[in-house]
Amino acid sequence: MKTETIEEIILQQSHRGMNLLQSELQPDFCREAAKKIYELPRGPILLTTGFYVAGHGESDGPAGTACLAQALVKLGFLPRIITDEVCRSFFEPLELAVEYWPMGNIPTIKDLARLSPVGILSIERCGRNDEGKYANMRGVDISENTAPLDEFFHLAAGRGVFTLGVGDGGNEIGMGNVADAVRQKLSLNPCVVKADRLVLASVSNWGAYGLTACLGVLAGRDLMPSPGWLQENLQRWADMGCVDGVNSLAEPTVDGYPMGIENQVFEQIRAWGLAQL
Repeated sequence: MKTETIEEIILQQSHRGMNLLQSELQPDFCREAAKKIYELPRGPILLTTGFYVAGHGESDGPAGTACLAQALVKLGFLPRIITDEVCRSFFEPLELAVEYWPMGNIPTIKDLARLSPVGILSIERCGRNDEGKYANMRGVDISENTAPLDEFFHLAAGRGVFTLGVGDGGNEIGMGNVADAVRQKLSLNPCVVKADRLVLASVSNWGAYGLTACLGVLAGRDLMPSPGWLQENLQRWADMGCVDGVNSLAEPTVDGYPMGIENQVFEQIRAWGLAQL
């Protein structure tokens, strides 16, 4: 029986055509991206997430970001989550450092120097398209409600700071790596912001879980959260107003997938990582 790769697991049940873009990347894109993170010198590392949906933050992004950030702590990094006010109080209960970026405040070289990251990771964060706008999957301009955190990726380019994007639709930071393919195969106006590495997933959370499992394999230990972690946090965020990005309802679901599917994929990724140890 053929064993599924981590890339196959995180791209299963693709509803947005991310599987059509897979050929644009190397076959082991998730494992190689994790290797690049693992090889970074231990130090500050930025994670940006938070996607504005109907006045709230959406549930895709925060879970994957928290999962990955907690793993990075265990590996000796100093993760700091950079996000918007719509994600206020999401991460502090998990004892993760957070900075809420002022809307309209464009990051500068001084900001990059102050934070001095060895890497910048984006998990489900909207990036500018070729019109300079931040647009959701329906093409609605959400620029007024999206802090320009993708500027950190431009600042990092050529300055020795590793960058990575995780996306599931075409409008996220990092999708600039495959912008032409998004236009041709998905007929969408993509984000044009590039990253050193891109991880595609059917749901961005799944891509971050995949990275976490791969980091665990490299470290020789399980870095995935315990069973029940996902349900507990998705429910906590829903109680705070966090919404499903597809139906805009404050419920513990992600991108329109039933909670059972989210749990199933999460456990598949856990099992894949454990099987590699």
